Order: sequence, then C-alpha cells, then structure tokens
Amino acid sequence: MPSVKRLRDTSTDSTTVTSADTTVLTERPWNVVVWDDPVTPMKVVVVIFKKIFGYSDNKCTQLMMAVHHEGRAIVWSGDADRAQSYCVKLQVAGLLATIEQDS
Repeated sequence: MPSVKRLRDTSTDSTTVTSADTTVLTERPWNVVVWDDPVTPMKVVVVIFKKIFGYSDNKCTQLMMAVHHEGRAIVWSGDADRAQSYCVKLQVAGLLATIEQDS
C-alpha cells in the first residue's frame, strides 16, 4: 500500500496529498550453515567460531550447542561473497559447512 503524506499549506489553507509508490527489491541473504560431525570436539568448534567470526564466547557456545542438538545451525547471514568466504574458512578449519540462500 503506498504511503500518503498530507502537507498543509498555511498561506492558502489548502491540503496537498502526495503518494510514494516506491518498491525496493532486495536480494535474499545467504546463510552459512555448519553441520554436526562426529569428529570435531565441541570446544574446538567454539574456538573456530570465535576465531572466524569474532563472536563472544557465549554466542559461540550457543551456536555450537545448536549444531550439536539440531544437527545444523546458521552461523552467519549476508551477501553471497562474504558467505562463501566464511564457508571456506570453516571448511579449512575442519568443519562441515555449506551456504544456502535464505528462503
């Protein structure tokens, strides 16, 4: 629904109506997903998240627990190039990681 802004012209005491029919198209973000694996110790996953993303210990632990209990967790969302870069860094660090476009 277009937004309508009413402007009051005090010199003639009339009302002007303007409308803005602006549609902004945005690209859906890309998610970096880390998958659970039976090999990597949980403490190591926390350290890797902290090193790569700079997240707090608490956030890294929460993400690691989500991976452990749910089998996967979205650890970052944003533009495709940066998502791909993070995915590669996680893979080089030994984690199972993929990217997917947000639905």
